[in-house]
Amino acid sequence: TGGAAIMAEAYGKLTGRPGICFVTRGPGATNASHGVHIAAQDSTPMILFVGQVERGMREREAFQELDYKAVFGSIAKWVVEIDSAVRIPELITRAFRVAMQGRPGPVVIALPEDVLTEIATIGDVAHVEAVEVAPRVSDMDKLVAMLREAKRPLGIVGGSRWTERARAQFVGFAERAGLPVAASFRRAHLFPADHPNFAGDLGIGPNPKLVARVRDADLLLIIGGRMSEMPSSSYTLIDVPTPKQKLVHVHPDAEELGRVYQPALAIQASPQSFADALDVCELGAATNAPNVAAARQDYIEWSEAPLPLPGRFQYGEVVRWLRDRLPSTAIICNGAGNYAGWIHRYYRFRGFGTQLAPTSGSMGYGVPAAIMAKRQTPDRIVVAMAGDGCFLMNGQEFATAVQFDIPIIVIVIDNGMYGTIRMHQETHYPARVSATDLKNPDFVAYARAFGGHGEWVETTDEFEPAFERAIQSGRPSILHCLLDPQAITPTKTLDQLRAGSMAAIKSSG
Repeated sequence: TGGAAIMAEAYGKLTGRPGICFVTRGPGATNASHGVHIAAQDSTPMILFVGQVERGMREREAFQELDYKAVFGSIAKWVVEIDSAVRIPELITRAFRVAMQGRPGPVVIALPEDVLTEIATIGDVAHVEAVEVAPRVSDMDKLVAMLREAKRPLGIVGGSRWTERARAQFVGFAERAGLPVAASFRRAHLFPADHPNFAGDLGIGPNPKLVARVRDADLLLIIGGRMSEMPSSSYTLIDVPTPKQKLVHVHPDAEELGRVYQPALAIQASPQSFADALDVCELGAATNAPNVAAARQDYIEWSEAPLPLPGRFQYGEVVRWLRDRLPSTAIICNGAGNYAGWIHRYYRFRGFGTQLAPTSGSMGYGVPAAIMAKRQTPDRIVVAMAGDGCFLMNGQEFATAVQFDIPIIVIVIDNGMYGTIRMHQETHYPARVSATDLKNPDFVAYARAFGGHGEWVETTDEFEPAFERAIQSGRPSILHCLLDPQAITPTKTLDQLRAGSMAAIKSSG
């Protein structure tokens, strides 16, 4: 059920419509809870239907009984229990609206066992579409005036409710306005990386020059996102509650405007309605071409040349090869772990909806998300990137891919450890390793045991032919890539982290 909930969340990310997941009561519901949490933090529309005990047994702690409002109340947008079959159209229609409107998120609907056998005569309800909140003309006039005055503006795109048309409209606006644009954490697909105005992404381990650009900006235009902990570098890039930069925050949910940062201009609007309003803005000639060019050059330098790290498998070179080999429509899915840092830095997302990854940092996301993405878009290449620890969180869903003939390609980056936790151990408690070493299975044998295609990759040169064979196999595939444990981040080795930490401890006395 954990994999099913992630698949539903991935469907919501991919389509903008709620992903639907049905799970049994009790254990099924709790196993699905991390999918609900991902949907909450990632602002993804999702509806989780969970079983419940019969109405007459409630409050007795019957078999697998849970109080769902208590269990999910802090992470779901709405939790409701259907007490009568007559109310099903009313409550499910409302659930779709709640899941999609404002800031999208998950809804949990409990279904008592005896309600499922009720018979009721009811009418159909209309198809539900989310309301598009449009900006006021006066707010757009203020924005134009602020942009004309700005010398160092920067746009940051994030959040959900984007459409391909809205992205294209915003790209055109950025060109006209002379606006460099960065993407929020794991939202790189919201602005094409091959566009001259793209300045990189803000997340874990961002480009220091981009970080400085955010801090030095005289105008920040944030559209759709919240600039939470990861993209804001733990709330250090923008002062709370009053930013030093002039902040224009555009978000479809009024409750998010001023929730953390007090903006100079708050615009309640969905990305599409805001993009429509931008189309008719009269800006005049753009005057920030040098700013755009400098931001672009900083990004190119940061993402172009992977540093050589210990070992025969150079992960950065592999990611760079993938960005050149894969079409712009290819979908890259990943969960959480240090292995994702190479994707963020070296891969260039060009097409809309091509990045499926949890901003909540949930491990085990990549494989089930890839299965859903390939099922929905069978003509596109879908790749799941996973660390060894991340893969083992939901690797059993590979069986689902085989069962339903869904030929995803899973790239397992095996360094024999929980890399992120190990990095923090070496940074803060050097040489005090605890519970981060892994004794992994043979993932090639794992793939073949399920009926998929599997290959070992021990060197950089072995990756390209193995990847092509995986595509040609037409089957779900796993490439088991061996990464040297010293290659802990794209820029530092494990020993370097430890030595730096020890030196810092000694210097502090």
